[in-house]
This record gives sequence, structure tokens and C-alpha cells, in this order.
Amino acid sequence: MDVTLSFSALVALIFVALAFDFLNGLHDAANSIATVVSTRVLRPQYAVIWAAFFNFIAFLFFGLHVAQTVGTGIVAAEVVDAAVIFGVGLIAVLLYSQGFLGAAFYVPFWVILTCQAAMGLGTVFGGWRIVHTMGSKITRLHPVQGFCAEAGGAITLFLATYLGIPVSTTHTITGAIIGVGAARKVAAVRWNVASNVVFAWIVTLPATALFGSVFYELGSFLF
Repeated sequence: MDVTLSFSALVALIFVALAFDFLNGLHDAANSIATVVSTRVLRPQYAVIWAAFFNFIAFLFFGLHVAQTVGTGIVAAEVVDAAVIFGVGLIAVLLYSQGFLGAAFYVPFWVILTCQAAMGLGTVFGGWRIVHTMGSKITRLHPVQGFCAEAGGAITLFLATYLGIPVSTTHTITGAIIGVGAARKVAAVRWNVASNVVFAWIVTLPATALFGSVFYELGSFLF
């Protein structure tokens, strides 16, 4: 394991990971409240606070299965060094790679609280362009249809989280919205918008892999 990082470098890497959590929370807000806002069930400010609160406390009910999968199930934590963290942004694995967690990998409680707080703060800021796209550009939603889309997306996320599968909220809620619109009438879905979203999903994985490898090389030079 690489144990040569200075304290300032360690703090900087943790900050990078928290910045990722903040942006993740920002997108979560847009995904989770899009139907609620677009159907006028809640005002945007109330919906954002609602989403931020539940984003923060979610780990109390659903555990850390996804964190365990990402931390140990995809890449062996033993081979993760500072450059990798600077590139995949995993605080617990960073601490483990630096010898702060002992012989066995686990997620410290303070890491959980810090990450959840960063996500909650990001949720408060929201992503209103995404709300507009999800809530009104894909298909026109009424309150009942918004409820059905949220229920379908939530059930999918619950199952994925329980199984430790890192599934994007964007995928689940967008798929649910498309399903609700298509169930009413196939032509009710703006398929050009939906196809653009799906194309973005396809591009995202190789694009993030590319950026991750670039930042790994930069991190190898810096650390």
C-alpha cells in the first residue's frame, strides 16, 4: 500500500471526493424532484429541502451495500493508491490505501456523515435545467403519472441499493417517466429527447473512464 502521502495531500484528495459527492447530490435533486415540481405537487424550494433531508438520512435505512461494492467489489482495495483516488473519488478506499483503516476495509462513520452532508448540500442547490428536462421535455406529466413514475423509479432504486448495485438515479427515473408516457400513448413521449438522454448514458461510461485515466496519470505525477 502507498503510505507516503502528506497530510495536506490526503486532505486535498478527500476534498476532491467530497466535491464529487456535492455534484452527485446536485444531480440527485434534479432527478428525484423533477416529477414533483413539474406536476406542481410541491414548490421547488420545499421539494429540494425534502430531497436533501432524505438524501442525508438514506444510509440509516439502506446501509452501505453500494459503498462496499464500489470500495471492494470492482477494484481490489489493496491495489488502490492515491493516483487512483485522484482519478474512480473514494474516501474510504483512500484511507484504507494509506493504512488508516487497519487490515480490513470498512467505511468509517465520519466518512458516511461527511459524504451524506456533501450530497445533501448539493441537493439543496439543485439542478433546475435537469428538472425541466426530466419533468416536462420527455413527456407531459400529471400528478397521477408523476406518482407512478416516482414509485417505479423508487422501487428499482430500493432493489438495486439492497443488492449493492451502483445504479444511477437518472437511469431509473428517466426510464420510469418514459414508461409512464408510453403507457398512456406511445406518441406522448418525445423520443428525440429520450434518445438524447440514452445516448448520453452510453457516452458517459467511456468518457468518465477516459477522464479517470487522464487524472490517474496526473495523480501519478503529483503524488
